[in-house]
Amino acid sequence: MTSPTEITSQQLNRLIGTPTCPIILDVRIDEDFSLHPNLIPGSRRHNYNSVSDWAPDYLGQSVVISCHKGLKLSQGVAALLRHHGTDAQTLEGGHLGWLDAQLPLVPFTSLPEPDRKGRTLWVTRARPKIDRLACPWLIRRFIDRNAVFLFVSPGEVLNVADRFGATPFDIDGVFWSHRGETCTFDTMLMEFGLTTEPLARLATIVRGADTARLDLAPEAAGLLAISLGLSRQYKNDLEQLGAAMGVYDALYRWCRDATSETHDWPNTAGAA
Repeated sequence: MTSPTEITSQQLNRLIGTPTCPIILDVRIDEDFSLHPNLIPGSRRHNYNSVSDWAPDYLGQSVVISCHKGLKLSQGVAALLRHHGTDAQTLEGGHLGWLDAQLPLVPFTSLPEPDRKGRTLWVTRARPKIDRLACPWLIRRFIDRNAVFLFVSPGEVLNVADRFGATPFDIDGVFWSHRGETCTFDTMLMEFGLTTEPLARLATIVRGADTARLDLAPEAAGLLAISLGLSRQYKNDLEQLGAAMGVYDALYRWCRDATSETHDWPNTAGAA
């Protein structure tokens, strides 16, 4: 039976990608990390030896600690974090348990270099629509919840990327962009190893809306309409992104949990 201070891999996997997902901290030692140089989606690495230094960053928050096997390192770090006022659980079985469950993993080499505060920094064209909103949603929900996004004039994206050390996306000629008939969102799913059925379903909707192929999915026309409406409702691109996060949260949950559900009015179920 799972301890009250433990969470199973399947339970954590259900939370990843949602706004209520706890912060996931990977405290594996370098030797164990080198055996499996990948991360549970959304997790970030920390040195267990310096927990007292970084514990204040998570005061009052909910976190899950993962080490190699879910034993001494994660148990000790979680206990210390609870001492500092953090709601800390450990991942049952640790990273090896996650591997055994065959759940998604993000290759560490696919992650851009973080800034001095440990955040990834991204830059793209201003006035984002569809793909340039879907990609930040994906990054914040599955890669780096603290990621910073810069929206700048199209002609300055590469210059800003060079000067500020940001990763450019969704423009011509860069790594994180369209490939053939697919979108930048598709590229990120592939490169980050996030090839789950719900995200693949969402990718089809994004692709249809972003490339004027509304026949790819019935929901693509709705996403296009919502995206165009958001772009007219908000002048500030970051405010627009904030509003779009909820849209993509809802679409993801539909893709994951509700595709077979219907709704009508009046409800005639059970009528004689």
